[in-house]
Amino acid sequence: MPELPEVETTRRGIAPHLLHQVIRGAVVRQPQLRWPVPDLADLLSGHTVQAIERRGKYILLRFAHGALIVHLGMSGSLRVLPAHSPARAHDHVDLLFGEHCLRLHDPRRFGALLWAEGDPLAHPRLRKLGPEPLSDAFCGIHLQRAAAQRRVAIKQLIMDGSVVVGVGNIYASEALFHARIRPQALCRRISRARLDALADAIKVVLARAIERGGTTLRDFVNESGEPGYFAQELFVYGRAGEPCRCCATPIRTLQIGQRASAYCPGCQH
Repeated sequence: MPELPEVETTRRGIAPHLLHQVIRGAVVRQPQLRWPVPDLADLLSGHTVQAIERRGKYILLRFAHGALIVHLGMSGSLRVLPAHSPARAHDHVDLLFGEHCLRLHDPRRFGALLWAEGDPLAHPRLRKLGPEPLSDAFCGIHLQRAAAQRRVAIKQLIMDGSVVVGVGNIYASEALFHARIRPQALCRRISRARLDALADAIKVVLARAIERGGTTLRDFVNESGEPGYFAQELFVYGRAGEPCRCCATPIRTLQIGQRASAYCPGCQH
């Protein structure tokens, strides 16, 4: 699944092509993704893209009369292509502008295109989201307050979108490794100092992944069709049974909240 770095990489990639462009039409080949696709041609034709933003794992295309909210689901991607480019299987939606189009490709159809009139941050899918992990609002104090209200593993806490947005399985595992905290540790028992370290690790890991264009997953490509390269720097995720890059202890996995969680028993305690 594309996580925050992949979504931010996509946002940065499409923005120079799409910003301030007038949408001249839309082609909807598949009207049913995770939810029904709105009538994009009627909503957007003749309107100018005023801003391209990200909130959590959602990309927001802002117009004067509202915003198109895009979620890439499990396997979606956005690419800017010449408008006449032949559609492949699973190329479900094109937004046409100039001589180009913004094309949504989504093999599993878990993605979404939603329309919000007015402020998109008030949309039901966005209004209860927690702070952005790279913002000043996210810190050890914030984690400590959230942890005090819950009896869950620390990994479940940081993957809760109401606590902090966009920290998925890959980056939660990597941040916990760098903070030297086991993923199964009960969140309310972790000291403030260690939560400070975890908040810092989340920021560093996500920033580095964005810089490297995201993680190479089977389904993810950025706006130009190129994969990310952060996978080359992973310490625990996807490395079960392999020696830790720091202490050579074999990486282990366990199930937390129905998700596989990789960790190093030598470095994380």
